Amino acid sequence: MHCNVLSDSYYCTEKSRKNLLMARHETYFVPSTQSNLAIGPTKTSSFTCTIPLNLRRPVIMTDSLNVAVIGAGTSGLLTARELLRQNHRVTVFEKSDRLGGTWVYEPRFEADDVLHLDPNRSIVHSSLYSSLRTNLPRPLMGFSEYSLEDKSYGDPRMFPGHEEVRKLLQDFANEFGITEVIRFNSEVVRVDYTDGQFVVECRTTEVGSAEEVFDAVVICNGHHTEPRVADDVPGIKEWPRKQVHSHTYRVPEPYRDQVVVVIGNGPSAHDISREIATVAKEVHLSSRSSNVNVSRMDGYKNMWQHSTINRVYDDGMVEFQDGHSIEADIFLHCTGYKFHFPFLRINDIVHVDDNCVGPLYKHVFPPQLAPRLAFVGLTYNQGLLLRTFELQSKWVALALSGKISLPSEDKMLADVHKHYREMEKNGIPKRDTHSLGFKFEYVDWLADQVGLRIDDRLKEICRNLFEQWGFHPNDFRDVFQL
Repeated sequence: MHCNVLSDSYYCTEKSRKNLLMARHETYFVPSTQSNLAIGPTKTSSFTCTIPLNLRRPVIMTDSLNVAVIGAGTSGLLTARELLRQNHRVTVFEKSDRLGGTWVYEPRFEADDVLHLDPNRSIVHSSLYSSLRTNLPRPLMGFSEYSLEDKSYGDPRMFPGHEEVRKLLQDFANEFGITEVIRFNSEVVRVDYTDGQFVVECRTTEVGSAEEVFDAVVICNGHHTEPRVADDVPGIKEWPRKQVHSHTYRVPEPYRDQVVVVIGNGPSAHDISREIATVAKEVHLSSRSSNVNVSRMDGYKNMWQHSTINRVYDDGMVEFQDGHSIEADIFLHCTGYKFHFPFLRINDIVHVDDNCVGPLYKHVFPPQLAPRLAFVGLTYNQGLLLRTFELQSKWVALALSGKISLPSEDKMLADVHKHYREMEKNGIPKRDTHSLGFKFEYVDWLADQVGLRIDDRLKEICRNLFEQWGFHPNDFRDVFQL
């Protein structure tokens, strides 16, 4: 390999780097704490690959693996592309007849009794409502080589509607050959691990259930399907009137002339409240915070912001901590979703506790089965969310290929428990384990693992967005400027 030794690093040409990373069936070495690759074009149009000399842990280049990807939404499509780029054999299982995951609009919705969901109900994956627009501007809606900033499908707004994103994902899948490896109408009902392999049981309408064996599984089934409700409100379980979740919301017409209490303070709660207010008699938006004073919402005669709910009564009365009471017809829970993996039969290795999926190293790898089992797309509260999913998928693909190493199982577990202790110390509840808190440390760390960096311009757009969001929560899309 043609390299010059300079100080404590190798500076390699593009050719030598490819020899290092692409060859198979040989052992190469990278640092035990990951190869902090700093890759970028030089004046001679080659890559510079900086590899520290504290080389300790071997990385074995692997043969092509047979990998199952569960879900053909954003994370599943990104993961499939990266696995295909590493020459793995990929099968994407998608239970619906279309790709796009949460970005596929489905006018059908599930039964309304959100506090008593039947586990055997016919589940509708989509949680989109008809008027939904992105919370992120076009430059943040896309990937490193495929962004809505460079494309338009008929809705050129800075914060476009959901159909614009679905069309982007469709084109993305077609361009990178992903559609060819997707099995539509194929629901994964069981994933077992035995004798060093994964058994995936899939159910289709044509052939029923069938089992297949895979070397690795990447779970990308999303987390906007299983509703999380505010069932801790005193009296709400006995409240006799209608209760629904935003998962089933599509259009405002069913709320005409009703008094509606919306629980939640996120973007969907605000968007849906304003839309319902166009037809409802009254809309009362209840924050989950007690530090909110009752006030009429700007621009609306029939919508009020309240603090958290103190108690509800079986005669329909709702009492807020701000001292006000109203008689309501409907509760609408805009309270988020639960992580849900009903097909995963390895609960002794990975489990969900109060929306914490664990133990997972850096939100992706269960230490006991890393890298052969991975999760992509669990993190949230990050303006660079799609880039984060892209980096997670690259990390998984490179780890499965043996081109980068992971720490030992013990070190990964130690890192997970350190994260838990830091959360507890900072008063962060367990249910927010996978929230990134709108900070860039994690995404920067991920980028470093795969030898990339995040464009500073994107970070600045995020900061600008968060600032406008804080000052203009109801109309940030209208006032935002790049």
